[in-house]
Amino acid sequence: MGVSPITSHVLDAARGQPAQGVPVTISYAPSSQSAAAGQSGVIASGVTNSDGRCPALLEPSYVLKSGVYTVRFDTKTYFALHGEKSFYPFVDVTFEIDQPAPHYHIPLNLAPFSYTTYRGS
Repeated sequence: MGVSPITSHVLDAARGQPAQGVPVTISYAPSSQSAAAGQSGVIASGVTNSDGRCPALLEPSYVLKSGVYTVRFDTKTYFALHGEKSFYPFVDVTFEIDQPAPHYHIPLNLAPFSYTTYRGS
């Protein structure tokens, strides 16, 4: 069984558990100039599962191209599910791929007033 070429894992640092129910979208633009001009298009969407993951955002057969990708985490919706407000209504993690690899993992550690991310493996 294949894996999506872009995956994510969201952890709720305030609760110390996976963040289930975070809507996630991936957008693509062929260059940083087109991304900066708002010329990106959504290529995938999903919602994190009970483990805080979106394992099937893209079909495993999807071939990544050089360009700029943005993974958007809808944090306002997630915190509203828990009756909380969030300082950040969404978190965009934007990265540029020059020579596509088979897989990119984008983790997010989340709290109502902070977040961190890094390139996972």
